[in-house]
Amino acid sequence: MKIYSLILFFYLLAASCQGQPVAENRIVKATTGAAESEYEKGAISVGVVVSDLEKSLDFYTRVLGMQKTGGFKIDEDFGNRSGLSDGVPFEVTVLKLVDSPDAAEWKLLSFGKGATHPKQLHIQDDTGVQYVTLFVKAIQPILERIRQNNIPLLGSTPVVLKDGRQFILIQDPDGTFIELIGQ
Repeated sequence: MKIYSLILFFYLLAASCQGQPVAENRIVKATTGAAESEYEKGAISVGVVVSDLEKSLDFYTRVLGMQKTGGFKIDEDFGNRSGLSDGVPFEVTVLKLVDSPDAAEWKLLSFGKGATHPKQLHIQDDTGVQYVTLFVKAIQPILERIRQNNIPLLGSTPVVLKDGRQFILIQDPDGTFIELIGQ
């Protein structure tokens, strides 16, 4: 279920980034033929626990170009009652590719500790969410920022795809693979 949610997230993220209309999730009523959305928003929000919040914020904003659009706090009581953190308070920083109420959210939070598993070398090295795909209008400005910040390009990237777009693969500071696809 996680992977399908993530795939939907990045489809919506890509559509909003390219300025194209986003398809809504709809439920069709068999009796009337009318379509009605089950969801309040046409985009999803993904929470990402990172080991070093400042380092990750720097990566996602300065290198990838996401925008910090807000944040919120979870206190001990809500963390416990909601089942999110067993009573551990935390803060969430909200990032978006575009500053729009309908844009997908990439929510960063940290508990100040590293992962309990080794950093992956390839997407098959672990289960769960392993990579995200960002579709960009122009790959060159992002590639320049990647190089300026000494972020290793993985594989033999950039690779030219069959449709002429370029594909770049990098990892965020915690090892999540980031695919960048664009002209």
